[in-house]
Amino acid sequence: MSHERIEINPDIMDGKPVVRGTRIPVELVVRKLGADMAIDAIPADHPRLMPDDVHAARAFAADYLRG
Repeated sequence: MSHERIEINPDIMDGKPVVRGTRIPVELVVRKLGADMAIDAIPADHPRLMPDDVHAARAFAADYLRG
């Protein structure tokens, strides 16, 4: 499972998956999507994110759950 926009580093957020170059956890992005927040609205809350980062976080979560 390779996701260019997602990184896992034990020195960043205790090793939780984050959007590369940020300290924004994938979990936070997925929770916002789960709360019916629009993809374009998430970067408004987190200006360091691009819509492609939101899509990458969703894809990472789907692949992670698939195993």
